[in-house]
Amino acid sequence: MKLLVCGGAGFIGSNFVRQRVQENGDDVVVLDKLTYAGRRENLEDLGDAVTLVRGAIEDPVKAREAIGDGVDAIVNFAAETHVDRSISGPDAFVETNVRGSLVLLEAAREREVPRYVQISTDEVYGSIEEGSFTEESPIVPSSPYSASKAGGDLLVQSYFHTYGLETVIARGSNNYGPYQYPEKLIPLMMLSALHDDNLLVYGDGLNVRNWLFVEDFGRGISHILAHGAPGEVYNVGGPTESTNLDVVNGILEHTGKDESLIKFIEDRKGHDRRYSLGSEKVKALGWSAQVGFEEGLERTLSWYRDNPSWWHPIVDSADFREYYERHYKRPLTWREAASR
Repeated sequence: MKLLVCGGAGFIGSNFVRQRVQENGDDVVVLDKLTYAGRRENLEDLGDAVTLVRGAIEDPVKAREAIGDGVDAIVNFAAETHVDRSISGPDAFVETNVRGSLVLLEAAREREVPRYVQISTDEVYGSIEEGSFTEESPIVPSSPYSASKAGGDLLVQSYFHTYGLETVIARGSNNYGPYQYPEKLIPLMMLSALHDDNLLVYGDGLNVRNWLFVEDFGRGISHILAHGAPGEVYNVGGPTESTNLDVVNGILEHTGKDESLIKFIEDRKGHDRRYSLGSEKVKALGWSAQVGFEEGLERTLSWYRDNPSWWHPIVDSADFREYYERHYKRPLTWREAASR
């Protein structure tokens, strides 16, 4: 296939692009703004197999340029994604996640793109105490991030109903794996442990998340791309539900570090207590998660251990250190530890 993958230089997007190129031999064009979390380095091992167009999905000129003479499908990962950042600066989330989706949908409609896949999140459903969300569950977002993703989803569905654009939505649970920007829970905790720094845990650490290895999500998206019914939503949930505290303790066990490194801090505003996705609908298309959480955690830790050249420039940057100090009210001291 010829694919336009928007946000393809980010964490989940670059892993998906790698799968499609290496396993399917697809011709892939990546449209990415290359902000702090979108990096050329995430695609450098693919060489000329990928065409990178630098630009934002909310830019109509860049969107049409990336589609070019036509593509078989658009897969849209492009988004501002971190809940913490959405609380302190929601404007960027609305611009990319809502307006960006609108611009991209218009470009797809004008160029008569045969297929459009929107990558979304379980967070649009809000929190659930018992059971699991289905695709028919109401959307009740709790943060500016999840609200902006829900807005994008609703626009996608409107373009199916109003214009007949062949759209599908894939809502994934919490992804983890290689190339994840180290502000997120698992890489942040791994690097903190490797540097003998405190592992900072929000609240009581008992918030529950449904963890999905990034390669499994990519396979789920490919099933939805190939077999999903137009106009439908598909949940892609991980095989494991764990509290944040259990995840942190697992990381300490894998790194051989002591629980005394855990430090509980003030909880995040609007912190959802539990996410859980029912994935029966995508399983009916032939998908199932292949990577268990323990295996995925070990593979992720091995990747970060083996690739300091990827994350060192990030954690040494002034932007990352300013972000860390602003959110956690303490300076980051990894540089000194890493240089020893």
